[in-house]
Amino acid sequence: MGKATGFLEYARVENPYREELVRLRDFEELHTSQPAEVRQCQTARCMDCGVPFCQSDFGCPLHNLIPEWNDLLYRGQEREALNRLLMTAPFPEFTGRVCPALCEKACNLADDGVTNRDNELYLIETGLEKGWIRPRIPLARTRKRVAVVGSGPSGLAAADWLNQAGHAVTVIDRADRPGGLLMYGIPNMKLPKAIVDRRIRLMEAEGISFLLNTSAGPDLLEAYDAVLLCCGSRRPRSLNVPHQDAGGVHFAVDYLTAATRAVLSGSVSALSAHGKHVVVVGGGDTGNDCVGTALRQGCRSVTQLEMMPKAPDRRTAGNPWPEWPRVLRTDYGQLEASAVQGRDPRIYETTVQTIQTDSQNRITALQTVRLQRQTDGKLQPVQGSGQTLPCDLLLIAAGFIGCEAETLEHFSLSADSRGRLLPPDGSHHLGDSLFTAGDMHSGQSLVVRALADGRAAAREIHGFLKAEKNVF
Repeated sequence: MGKATGFLEYARVENPYREELVRLRDFEELHTSQPAEVRQCQTARCMDCGVPFCQSDFGCPLHNLIPEWNDLLYRGQEREALNRLLMTAPFPEFTGRVCPALCEKACNLADDGVTNRDNELYLIETGLEKGWIRPRIPLARTRKRVAVVGSGPSGLAAADWLNQAGHAVTVIDRADRPGGLLMYGIPNMKLPKAIVDRRIRLMEAEGISFLLNTSAGPDLLEAYDAVLLCCGSRRPRSLNVPHQDAGGVHFAVDYLTAATRAVLSGSVSALSAHGKHVVVVGGGDTGNDCVGTALRQGCRSVTQLEMMPKAPDRRTAGNPWPEWPRVLRTDYGQLEASAVQGRDPRIYETTVQTIQTDSQNRITALQTVRLQRQTDGKLQPVQGSGQTLPCDLLLIAAGFIGCEAETLEHFSLSADSRGRLLPPDGSHHLGDSLFTAGDMHSGQSLVVRALADGRAAAREIHGFLKAEKNVF
């Protein structure tokens, strides 16, 4: 695969970021692309591995045929490479921008792995530019109708698969735009919304219907032959401290949604960080997105609190390749904060102890406390470690604890202790003609895992419909 000695001749070169102080002036895409010659050199690094971990469970939930399309791209057969990619990847323009690239860390080149994500993005954008991506109209239609509730990654992936199988698919979403977290949960600079809209238009041209501003209820089970719930894991984890209802305290998803709406409408966000001291609770991707968004809105300062200790710079003995490396990762928002403030915004092993408010119940400051892990594994506050941080805007990005109660009530469902709708047999079938997929099914996770789970659920639904009489 690729060039036999390519990994020895060429260094890893990623798509570069735009310079920090330049990109902070807008919400445009973070990275710049590179020409075909660079991609050819990068795909030349892909080796003829005996066991390609990049396409295993360690590396790719979609099981993309990575060595195969890398080899074709190296040989200049771009269209053939794209066709091989599209055999397993429904939306490479999404994963090529937001996937953490598990495949690259599982590569036999270890932490110097092949730039699969950039290669994937190059293929899909080249295909779109050259007109190779056109609506795929199914040759035959069944007499079955499927409703997909939720238009996030899992819902879109399932709708795409079921439509290609010939079923009539309607995607239902209560939001005003389709895309779920792709539209409102991920900032525009990370995933431009024009990219999401472009894919939706293509899906519509292929025969998929989108019903927006609409809540779903059990009546769907009578109107459709199968119903797939892809409503996500949207119940945010709170801090469990007094005054969380104070003005200026918001969950990250609400803040990011308001920011994206403002970008799309060309207006000022209703939850703008402009001129404010911002504190973000949570050290994950969502917390980093809040940091980058607050900086673009012109915040006065931004600090990010992380409960866990600072990760090591290198893998530990208990975290061997090809596992995902649990090492220190500095993302775009943290790089931008360092460029503006002269310091990393993160404070480790720290959490909020109290929220201080004024007479109008608006947040003015935070009292934080250091945490220390005990022998039983629990985190306990360290006496005398309190610190006061000025704060006008507190953003809680502490994760999610399951699907919303309203959805469960509508369909008379019960979630497990982790807030998931996961049947004992691990399937996606909840009974009768009702199915589920994505974060709602397996818990909060990555976009690429949601895509894979949506496709898996679609295959189950197809089998369910085929088992009925008069399917086609």
